[in-house]
Amino acid sequence: MSEVTSGGHAIETLQVEDRRYPPSPEFSKQANAKPDIYGRSFDDFWTEESKRITFFEPWKQLYEWKPPYAKWFIGGKLNICYNCVDRHVESGLQDKVAYFWEGEPEDERREITFGALQRDVVRFANALKKLGVKKGTHVGIYMGMIPELPVAMLACTRIGAPFTVVFGGFSGESLSGRLNDMQCELLITQDEGWRRGNKVPLKANADAALEQSPTVKRSVVVKRTGGSVIMQQGRDVWAHDVLSAVDDDPKT
Repeated sequence: MSEVTSGGHAIETLQVEDRRYPPSPEFSKQANAKPDIYGRSFDDFWTEESKRITFFEPWKQLYEWKPPYAKWFIGGKLNICYNCVDRHVESGLQDKVAYFWEGEPEDERREITFGALQRDVVRFANALKKLGVKKGTHVGIYMGMIPELPVAMLACTRIGAPFTVVFGGFSGESLSGRLNDMQCELLITQDEGWRRGNKVPLKANADAALEQSPTVKRSVVVKRTGGSVIMQQGRDVWAHDVLSAVDDDPKT
């Protein structure tokens, strides 16, 4: 189905797909989902699966399907950060490794437990709130693959601040376009990054982007390499400075 608006500015195309691609017997044998799930009703299956997620308020309707839009667990209230981090700590898994990180240079390795991750995320979220970020504030993230990247993402989800992660290899111009598309008010970046043995001037690229991104009023900079960067007074703040001024109590 195609539809052209009266103004001629948009084309909508919907396609119904009914092809099936059954897995091989070898793949089915080692899969987590066993053949008996196909005998269960659609609603019963997803109702049971929803119990694996912690809802602060229970959902009232399983789903709503109006092609091409789908809504799930309508009426329910949850927090992604809580489900990714806090519930594991509360169930006694605070010392279990949440993820392994191997950086560049290659001898940089860390094991981040759920307990440590919760403390880092809570502190980062409180730092963002101290800078004026609240539910609904749009945030841009322009970083390398360092532990602070998922921490920043989870901190935003904890607050309820929509965010966009921009690939650290993009130029300042590409970054600016994405910040403007989302009307970001704050950017999280770092001084420099490493890529194949070379330093990437992330802060310098961010500076160029912010010249063309009028909605961004604050920038949080993580110190990674210790390289020399320009910090604009009133806009830029070092992450370690603002983090040192807040606590990591999950109740906050």
